[in-house]
Amino acid sequence: MQYSGIVQKGGRRAASFGFPTVNIPLEDTKVAGVYAAKVRIGDQEYEAVAFADQSRRILEAHVLDFTADLYGWNIKIELLKKIRNRKKFKDDEALKRAIAEDITAVRQYFSS
Repeated sequence: MQYSGIVQKGGRRAASFGFPTVNIPLEDTKVAGVYAAKVRIGDQEYEAVAFADQSRRILEAHVLDFTADLYGWNIKIELLKKIRNRKKFKDDEALKRAIAEDITAVRQYFSS
């Protein structure tokens, strides 16, 4: 599944944990959860962890090993493999650990 859109500002919650994301609108109501993904920025493709958030109608991706500001850019996010469903976390530390685990799982996915 591939989605495209203009990168918008989000709540910056993941960025405050050290995991900045690019966010695009999500119209597809059939996807939800965390995925291994590829993000196309211009003519370059990058590995990423993506989160399809139906409550906010947004698809956000943490692009691995990438730091540039992409606000206003038109990007494509391709969801490749579902890693897990959405979960509620008791606190920010639990969420931060889960994001780090998701990144590890996605790196393993791409290395195999």
